[in-house]
Amino acid sequence: MLFNTVAHKFNQGSIPKKGCNFFRGSFFVTFLEKQKSKIKVLPIFLSFQLLLATSIAQNIKSGALEIHFIHTANGKEISLRDSTYTNPFGETYTVSKLRFYIGQLSVPGSGYKFGEDDYYLVNAANEMPIEISLKPGSYNGLQFLLGVDSLHNCSGAQTGALDPMNDMFWTWNSGYVIYKLEGSSPASTADLNHIEHHVGGYKGENNVATPIKLTTTQPFRILENKTTVIVIENNLDHYWKGQNDIKISDGALIMTPGPLSKKIAANFSNLFTIKSISLNP
Repeated sequence: MLFNTVAHKFNQGSIPKKGCNFFRGSFFVTFLEKQKSKIKVLPIFLSFQLLLATSIAQNIKSGALEIHFIHTANGKEISLRDSTYTNPFGETYTVSKLRFYIGQLSVPGSGYKFGEDDYYLVNAANEMPIEISLKPGSYNGLQFLLGVDSLHNCSGAQTGALDPMNDMFWTWNSGYVIYKLEGSSPASTADLNHIEHHVGGYKGENNVATPIKLTTTQPFRILENKTTVIVIENNLDHYWKGQNDIKISDGALIMTPGPLSKKIAANFSNLFTIKSISLNP
């Protein structure tokens, strides 16, 4: 307290001149003068550091990558509720709901990688692009996880895309639905001919999260201050037929982890392709 009071009076010039002469000859005053000069220098140093950091940030060059998902069946984009499609087994169906999770997005060679907590809910009813910043260069593809990793399946209530209010969460024991397809079909034996495929599971052999790797025939370019748009197609024709045959008549309702979810998930690796690449101003 005494030190602070004396230092304050010294800086304000309120110590008597005679007293000042006395203090100036002391080690105490010499110390105060040194600290006073350091205090004056500190804001200048901090300002320089801030200016340097700002300058470096402004010199980092980047462009944007914008990722869109489209959903198709029978060679055309899906229209929810009011269009009928036919799977490879001749079963007709409509789609009323189509959602899935992606996470761990990365662009090989770019140094960019989604954060561990970054997940995105793709919703055919409310499509929103994913936009990321990348350093300028040429790249040959991208990859992501279709689903939610085991850690986030058992981390309790979460926010954002993983918020249980998004209607993609079963229980703490079963985790997230990673791919949801709902609709109707005359081939369904369920009430009102419903189709409800809620594919999920994260424990042991029931883990259905699937790494997806997409490559391009020609490298796509990221240019400084430009936006490159990639359209990824989610083709339901490959949902029904791939490594396994998925017939509506064999299972219209899939509501838990287990063999049926795993059977569908085995087709996920061929579900997506890069449809187009374009450059926007």
